[in-house]
Amino acid sequence: MPQSIDDLIKALEGVGYYADRRLATAVFLALKLGRPLLLEGEPGVGKTELAKALSQVLSRPMIRLQCFDGMEQREALYEWNYTAQLLHMRALEGQPSSAPADVERAVYDPRFLIARPLLQALQAPAPGAVLLIDEVDRADEPFEAFLLEYLGEYQVSIPELGTVKAAQQPVTILTSNRTRELNDAVKRRCLYHWLDYPDRERELAIVRARVPNAAPELTAQVAAVVGQLRSMPFSNAFQRAPGIAESVDWAKALVALDTLVVDPEVIQDTAGILFKQKDDIAAMSQAFAADVLEASAQQAAGDLDTA
Repeated sequence: MPQSIDDLIKALEGVGYYADRRLATAVFLALKLGRPLLLEGEPGVGKTELAKALSQVLSRPMIRLQCFDGMEQREALYEWNYTAQLLHMRALEGQPSSAPADVERAVYDPRFLIARPLLQALQAPAPGAVLLIDEVDRADEPFEAFLLEYLGEYQVSIPELGTVKAAQQPVTILTSNRTRELNDAVKRRCLYHWLDYPDRERELAIVRARVPNAAPELTAQVAAVVGQLRSMPFSNAFQRAPGIAESVDWAKALVALDTLVVDPEVIQDTAGILFKQKDDIAAMSQAFAADVLEASAQQAAGDLDTA
């Protein structure tokens, strides 16, 4: 367990995750206080990657619960192995001494329980697990209500077995793309952090770490261009700005194309890596790409003058 915020920042950088101090403070407090951490932000800003990085830093297995519309408790917590229960019941019924109550107790034995992510996290041996509850905003409100017991007390109730408490308290990360507002009861049980797009220096460090075979000049251009695409007024032209994952993928694609310098034609030809919407790709004309490149060059020149 990192002993300070600076130690945590260095440890995360050691596994390729570059967190700013505000994010590292939120994570550090979540670890020290034993509280779940709710991360909200645009898609592609590194919410899920943070849970993966923490798993490496803490040497804990990561268990992922991917949320979706219509998710049920059995898909998150547990379900019974009905086939094995039925076979066991038939075997017991063939024994004259088996009373109905004994048969019922036997079929609800924990060995017939199929643990899903929440229960797996609670039952994980020392040092515990990192539980990622990913895109919780995709689930519905009843599922949020179901999560409250786990988030508040690190326990769940199973009618046939009783209450299951955490053997080792899991590190719990919830992520949300804010497609809808989460219930206040969920937020009260968590520490909260809004994860925004990184500044250019941090994004540059991320791209260089993830694409080490890219030339320094190319990675600098990638970070500058993507930063401009997210800024006003360029961001108004797109439905969704490219995230960090798109920056890394774009840098890898440019290396694969043996690109030394980004030009408008290259940007237009590779727009499908930066954007995932048809209208966004269509908006990236060579003229628009030239404007982005000019603005990024001016910004870089202004940074040099300031320095």
